[in-house]
Amino acid sequence: MFEPKGMKHADRQATSAAAKKALLERFKPKPTVIDPNIEARKAAAAAELEAVRAARNAERETKRAAAAEAERLRLEDEAITQEARDLDLRAKQKEARDLRYAARKQKRK
Repeated sequence: MFEPKGMKHADRQATSAAAKKALLERFKPKPTVIDPNIEARKAAAAAELEAVRAARNAERETKRAAAAEAERLRLEDEAITQEARDLDLRAKQKEARDLRYAARKQKRK
């Protein structure tokens, strides 16, 4: 192995350590310039996000109210239909009862 004059093991270690340190320095993040308007931008972004959330919530509430109204109308219609069925059934039962009564009357004569 070639050794320059006066180069000792400690010198080679120091050179190697310095090279490694220089290599690591290349990968360290550089200090960035902080934008003075960053707080204003963050506030604007937060306000925009809040506005979008409020719009979504309002739309969701509108849909929820429309669905509740549709369900109420469906239940009301179902109740009316059921009541009509009940009335129809009672009318048929009354008609059958009246026919039986008339048949009994007819037997007595």
